[in-house]
Amino acid sequence: MKDFLDKPYLRWITFFLTSGSLLCCALPIFLVTLGFGSIAAAMSYNIPGVTFLAEHKMWTLSLSFLFLLFLAWIIWRPNQSCPLDPKLALACAGAKRWNKRIFILSAMIWFVGFFASMLLLPLRNLLNI
Repeated sequence: MKDFLDKPYLRWITFFLTSGSLLCCALPIFLVTLGFGSIAAAMSYNIPGVTFLAEHKMWTLSLSFLFLLFLAWIIWRPNQSCPLDPKLALACAGAKRWNKRIFILSAMIWFVGFFASMLLLPLRNLLNI
């Protein structure tokens, strides 16, 4: 199990899976807000699966959130150690820094998608904007 959790591709897969919340929920709203509604319509027509993700945004956001929790556990789990060899230790420290950066970027993408698809309209209605 430990070998599986240390695979670098696992972090990138999680990054791309959480990006689904941006693609389905935040990006179309952002494009329409800027006046590029035709680009948002063309995007949803030409990219397979965007409409499906948007129709099932609760599942999309929930699954991407679970992936984020899993990635956070992988990054900050206890009993992690780097090799004693100085070159390998330096590479290990650099990989840990990049893992944290990828996680923060993924979390920001998820939050933008969540805010745009779940909170923006209720807040707008509440504030009568």
